[in-house]
Amino acid sequence: MTKTLLIIAHTPSPNTVSLGDAAKAGASDPAAGDITVRCLSPFDVQPHDLQNADAVIIGTTENIGYMAGATKDMFDRCYNAWLGKTEGLPIALYIRAGLDGTATKRALTSICGAQKWRLMAEPLILHGAWHQDYPDQVKELAMGCAAGLDAGIF
Repeated sequence: MTKTLLIIAHTPSPNTVSLGDAAKAGASDPAAGDITVRCLSPFDVQPHDLQNADAVIIGTTENIGYMAGATKDMFDRCYNAWLGKTEGLPIALYIRAGLDGTATKRALTSICGAQKWRLMAEPLILHGAWHQDYPDQVKELAMGCAAGLDAGIF
């Protein structure tokens, strides 16, 4: 049975669109295995989306030292519905932060801990000025998550 990897990507700029596209490309790469990839904006996520996923990658920007409002909105709407229903869900995170990403990482890993989700990798923080290799880093993260999911590691 094919497993589903859900990518939730906040993409308010051309650079963040390229990160979301890179996540999809990495997760969909044939070398990563036979994985169904779904991509949603945080605004479109409903509680059943995580409940029907085998793993999730969340990509957000850091705005004013915290996760994007779109990402927070998703948690505001869905958090309680996920409690006790998504425990053990493998999660990966990438953060596009103009500054250091520390507060966003802390908030997201705290949410993951409260939900009893399992991090598939250390959160990827893409901080500072834009670098052309950021999409490659996100693609590598997504490909590794998909390969691990396909292999039954996650």
